[in-house]
Amino acid sequence: MKKLKFGIPKGSLEKATISLFEKSGWKINVNDRSYFPDINDENIEITLCRAQEMSRYVENGTIDAGLTGKDWIQENESDVVTVDELVYSKASQNPARWVLAVPADSRIKKIQDLRGKKIATELVNFTKKFFKKEGIEVEVEFSWGATEAKVVSGLADAIVEVTETGSTIRAHGLRIVQELMTSCTQLIANKESYRDSWKKEKIQQITLLLKGALTAEKLVGLKMNVPEEKLDKIIRLLPSLNAPTVAGLYHTQWFSVESVVESKVVRDLIPQLIKAGAEGIIEYPLNKVIG
Repeated sequence: MKKLKFGIPKGSLEKATISLFEKSGWKINVNDRSYFPDINDENIEITLCRAQEMSRYVENGTIDAGLTGKDWIQENESDVVTVDELVYSKASQNPARWVLAVPADSRIKKIQDLRGKKIATELVNFTKKFFKKEGIEVEVEFSWGATEAKVVSGLADAIVEVTETGSTIRAHGLRIVQELMTSCTQLIANKESYRDSWKKEKIQQITLLLKGALTAEKLVGLKMNVPEEKLDKIIRLLPSLNAPTVAGLYHTQWFSVESVVESKVVRDLIPQLIKAGAEGIIEYPLNKVIG
């Protein structure tokens, strides 16, 4: 039986990734004592792997495909196929940002002020290349964690750290000098594996359904009953991926109207629909939106 070895990022993205797979139709059961979770697909073999190492294992063929950040692909200089980009994180659908930060009261205002200074980061290779390209000599040292504390305690002059909103950076009394890179999750594949027609089709199936689940997270379905004389007014109010679905109710002058809309507009939209004459409004979640 053919198998696709697929890597799930272990750590901060693990829970969000498993939840996304479940919405896509694959249930993954993680055993704390094993790096090889069960999945309800006999053609997929799941491996848990740190995002920082994923691209190396995909490149050497230990794993056929997996999910990791664009940042770690660049850090490892991995030669892999980037199948697609999936914007999601442990907390939101915002891309991660790698930023250069210093203490709030630091005299460092721009990257040029770091000449001859020490920078702590987990993203060592990328940071070295960035400053070399800018023609600024700096000392870059690897940070094993708690990177913010290193600059606060004076062990480094600045840090390059990942953030989404910058709130954690500010909470540690730091100030962002410059954003160096935006990164989101990439679905990557081993080049040889992607040349295999069966594996390629399986990878594309996973990609399609994961993207469909991500799209659905921002949308909801709305269904309502509308009298004939109010139909045009209701239709004009409804934002929709395409035109709303309209069906006549049996032996009445009423219609059933159904549409898919962005979840962020629903709280304002429903009162408008009621005011315009809609009744029996039902809002329901979506698992996947394809296409």
